[in-house]
Amino acid sequence: MIVANHTSMTDIMLMLAVVRNPFVFVGKKELSKIPLFGFFYKRTCILVDRNSSRSKNEVFKMAQDRLHQGLSICIFPEGGVPDDETILLDEFKDGAFRLAIDHQIPIVPIVFADNKERFSYTFLSGSPGKMRIKILPFIETKGLTIENRKSLRDEVRQLVYRGLLEFKKKKNQNI
Repeated sequence: MIVANHTSMTDIMLMLAVVRNPFVFVGKKELSKIPLFGFFYKRTCILVDRNSSRSKNEVFKMAQDRLHQGLSICIFPEGGVPDDETILLDEFKDGAFRLAIDHQIPIVPIVFADNKERFSYTFLSGSPGKMRIKILPFIETKGLTIENRKSLRDEVRQLVYRGLLEFKKKKNQNI
């Protein structure tokens, strides 16, 4: 289970460039309406309608099928990019952690440090530069049960949050 903070339109492309194992994204259905991008998106992702509990349950079934096929799953657990760009890391939703526990697969936390600055969702914003990432140590889920879901979610969020703060601190030291 691959999880990362979600800050930019470049997150998907950077994830594809960084992760070498075959994986499939779980992503919001609305993105399938974007011309050209949507054509490929809906053929390569598990789409979720975040307003439908039925859709969320179907996502779990489709993800289980992909896991049984040997694919990894990538979820941005914030559930989307926060509208408020001052938010460093939004709250995590449970889905990725529930799936990881159900299948007893490790979680691979990834920190995207600069994507928001390089190419945010604000029109005509961004700047050229490095896009630093850090793949954190895997977190095992063997032996965990569904009751551990929230503590696992919070642990992973704290790791990603500390990673973001670390990158921010390094950047400020280099100025």
